[in-house]
Amino acid sequence: MAEMGSKGVTAGKIASNVQKKLTRAQEKVLQKLGKADETKDEQFEQCVQNFNKQLTEGTRLQKDLRTYLASVKAMHEASKKLNECLQEVYEPDWPGRDEANKIAENNDLLWMDYHQKLVDQALLTMDTYLGQFPDIKSRIAKRGRKLVDYDSARHHYESLQTAKKKDEAKIAKAEEELIKAQKVFEEMNVDLQEELPSLWNSRVGFYVNTFQSIAGLEENFHKEMSKLNQNLNDVLVSLEKQHGSNTFTVKAQPSDNAPAKGNKSPSPPDGSPAATPEIRVNHEPEPAGGATPGAALPKSPSQSSLPAVVVETFPATVNGTVEGGSGAGRLDLPPGFMFKVQAQHDYTATDTDELQLKAGDVVLVIPFQNPEEQDEGWLMGVKESDWNQHKELEKCRGVFPENFTERVP
Repeated sequence: MAEMGSKGVTAGKIASNVQKKLTRAQEKVLQKLGKADETKDEQFEQCVQNFNKQLTEGTRLQKDLRTYLASVKAMHEASKKLNECLQEVYEPDWPGRDEANKIAENNDLLWMDYHQKLVDQALLTMDTYLGQFPDIKSRIAKRGRKLVDYDSARHHYESLQTAKKKDEAKIAKAEEELIKAQKVFEEMNVDLQEELPSLWNSRVGFYVNTFQSIAGLEENFHKEMSKLNQNLNDVLVSLEKQHGSNTFTVKAQPSDNAPAKGNKSPSPPDGSPAATPEIRVNHEPEPAGGATPGAALPKSPSQSSLPAVVVETFPATVNGTVEGGSGAGRLDLPPGFMFKVQAQHDYTATDTDELQLKAGDVVLVIPFQNPEEQDEGWLMGVKESDWNQHKELEKCRGVFPENFTERVP
């Protein structure tokens, strides 16, 4: 019997809920059609707009903070790999090896500490802050439903009162339901009217605390990292002093492919890596008499005792073929074709002898007619699209900055 009673209560509750949903739906339809008035609270609606805005901003901040933490972790891994490389190349008999290893350990610990403090003092606080929004959002939605119930009960009561044939029993019951619906709505409404403005005002203090924590942690991290870097620099200076007698001559042989363009040396857009020539390091003893073959690169004061490095340039090869003349006999390529490059950035020509480049343009590089006109950092070439269309070097060729391009097969 108890079981049947329980089922009966459950069934009755389900039926009641279904009836409430139908009544609300009917009331909303009547309100939209203008056949029933709707209780409005502009001040509360403004609070809801502020709440939604605050939730959107907080969610974005949480997402960006997680991205920042992922970047810190990636930098930690990259720094760790770099220090491991130094430890591997640092030979056992070199001075300062133990100090360098200890610095690497401290570097690793510093990154770990920085990441963990960001999690504790920023991310967890962020999660706690956002944790209060789902409940309030649910209560705002529930308040909306209770408001519809209240309006529906009010309209039902008013319709019974204005009916030609009044039923006092029905009117009394409708009044009772109205009072009950009004009480439930007003209780929820009062709580939210107090909480929403308070939550909205709390955002300022939260943003201040969050970004102060991040800024303070980052400042301390860089201070400590700066000390470690200075210590590592001191170790390497000591290594330099004890091994400074092993010099290596530096010689550079200018390639015939070096472009010429006055003294110009344009730079690619900020953040874009400049193109660098292919080099091969060649360790050779210094010729007798101290003569340095080729042009010696100048040394800075801090590098005066560092071993010099011999740098020789060699023609680039593709599939075993030396570039530079490989296209001289091909009819589909300009005479003297050496290799192709592709523009990585837009370049606006400033002289009539320069090529106008758009990122993605492919340029066929050719030699200068007069090698003396070449200047470091510039190449002579013709855009592949122009060559395919005109097949005339005189009209299409021009110079362009090498560091705006990248060599392609």
